[in-house]
Amino acid sequence: MLGEQSVVFDPEDLLLLGGIFDQALASLPPAMRTRSNRSEIAKNILASAASGERDPIELELAATMTVATRAAAHCSAHPGPTKKQAYPK
Repeated sequence: MLGEQSVVFDPEDLLLLGGIFDQALASLPPAMRTRSNRSEIAKNILASAASGERDPIELELAATMTVATRAAAHCSAHPGPTKKQAYPK
């Protein structure tokens, strides 16, 4: 967990991580850009970077993995209307 580690990032790393955060956030639909999801994305990026990851693709995947998993679970728990419900005769 990030809170248990002491990590220092240099300015180049911070620039990279900030860009990854912005990209990850932009990849989400506006309704998912909540404060909670933004915090989760930042936490995931920092945790991956603290373990030594610097590949932008891997960092972005790690950033959004939890948010995407949570969104998929929400969608499967709350399916949309069926075709018959959506277009009544």
